[in-house]
Amino acid sequence: MAILPILVAPDPRLKAKAQSVEAVDGEIRQLMDDMLQSMYKARGIGLAAPQVGVSKRVIVMDISTDDEEPNPLRMANPEIIWASEDQLVHEEGCLSLPEQFADVMRPTAVKVRYLDHENEIRELVAEEMLAICVQHEMDHLEGTLFVDRLTNLKRNMILRKLQKARRGLPTTV
Repeated sequence: MAILPILVAPDPRLKAKAQSVEAVDGEIRQLMDDMLQSMYKARGIGLAAPQVGVSKRVIVMDISTDDEEPNPLRMANPEIIWASEDQLVHEEGCLSLPEQFADVMRPTAVKVRYLDHENEIRELVAEEMLAICVQHEMDHLEGTLFVDRLTNLKRNMILRKLQKARRGLPTTV
């Protein structure tokens, strides 16, 4: 397995819509495994293929805590087939926007259909944290970052902080 470099905004590849996977074959399984290793190394809970420069509709997640056994999820071509009317506001961050966080409102639960790592069609009802993570990672497949769900003011503040941090400047005003 390989550790893949994670793209950081404003890399234009993060804004491109990812392409569907024809089948989960050995190459896609390797991508999923490499993405999981990269996500674990970066101490994240989710990662989408576009974040590692691969324009494929592939996401991986693991919301288990440090004191739990790892419980990775690997999804290709995920699609939300149902979303709850109930909404939840939760603070989100992103490996492509290091150390930047903001509250985002999303459906509390979603039902997702996807291809698993064995190329089998699966469905999963995800609630609360897993639902947030699934939706966040699926946004990446559409070229959407969590900051795109914020007001212009909040988004611009986060992006300015990120640019200052990349240049090594203090991020406080």
